[in-house]
Amino acid sequence: MAALPDDPAVSLGIQQAAASQTTPSGSPSDAANSTVTAKANPQQAVKEEHPRILGIIPTRNVTDNQEAGPLTPKEKFSLFFRSTTDPWVFFLASADAGISQAKGDFPEYGQGVEGYAKRLGASYADTFDGNLWGNAILTTLWHEDPRFYRKGEGSFSNRFLWAAATTVWCKRDNGTWGPNYANVAGNFIGGAISNIYYPESQRGVSLTLTRGATVTAEGTIGAELLEFWPDIERHYLRKRAEKAEKEAAQQDAQHTGAAPAVVRHPPEQP
Repeated sequence: MAALPDDPAVSLGIQQAAASQTTPSGSPSDAANSTVTAKANPQQAVKEEHPRILGIIPTRNVTDNQEAGPLTPKEKFSLFFRSTTDPWVFFLASADAGISQAKGDFPEYGQGVEGYAKRLGASYADTFDGNLWGNAILTTLWHEDPRFYRKGEGSFSNRFLWAAATTVWCKRDNGTWGPNYANVAGNFIGGAISNIYYPESQRGVSLTLTRGATVTAEGTIGAELLEFWPDIERHYLRKRAEKAEKEAAQQDAQHTGAAPAVVRHPPEQP
């Protein structure tokens, strides 16, 4: 197991790895390496613009700053609201509803536009309810930090376990770490609320527990993406740069008639 902080916890963060650019002064451009960072002033976590994975997946709740200051209740609710009203969330709900209708799930909803609308509403409500309780209400009541703290360094296994643990381990407003009660409880509360709008055949304690556990487990997938995406992007950008240099060298060789130079790069940093 990856070592956990003395005070309990494991959380995550993510940074946007970009191609190396240079400012007029010659230092690496901060814009090129923009990071979803919560600074000493916690309002940064809500107000600053955040990079998106593949340009579409939002990362507003992610930080690389392990010493980030706590969010106020107002900032926690603001972060929740912006996250649940992002176009990406509606896209996912729409796709989920379409797949559900194609498979014939929840036959009580029927087919056609009305059936799709019911499935869409249910899918979005699942996300909204879970985030409201898990990232805003309960984090405020229990003084937990809803942000994802990216480790960003160390061995693959260490980072993998660190990321996976984020669903059950988090940073607290006082700077210590402990069980992520808000996230887990929020998922099960969302599952319980879904009994209101799901068909009668999809209600009950057993299904509620199953839905809550499933959402909690699925959270680990997103956590791994947030932890390792910068590495994936950096690898891709490196390969693209190497290809461009190789093509440029071949073109120069064709013009001069000389053999193309071999472009060598230092070992890729983990």
